[in-house]
Amino acid sequence: MAKFRKRPVVIEAVRWDGSNDSLAEIVLLAEGMEPRPFVDRGNQLVIETPEGEMRASVGCWVIRGVAGEIYPCRSDIFEETYEKVGE
Repeated sequence: MAKFRKRPVVIEAVRWDGSNDSLAEIVLLAEGMEPRPFVDRGNQLVIETPEGEMRASVGCWVIRGVAGEIYPCRSDIFEETYEKVGE
């Protein structure tokens, strides 16, 4: 068995709080992606990812990955994995 460390990469992310403001930021995050890869279901976003359909509940982060894909990440996992960098 070998050990690996995650490479340091900078990602863009928006915390989904169920508001129109966070939805507008997620729309910007998905800019250029056609068709739009998510559907707003009120307190949940349904996101089409390369791995299939995933759901983001209020409080989850929506991330734009290194290949340009977007996907949800639970808040606790996000906070353990990422740290904020300069604006």
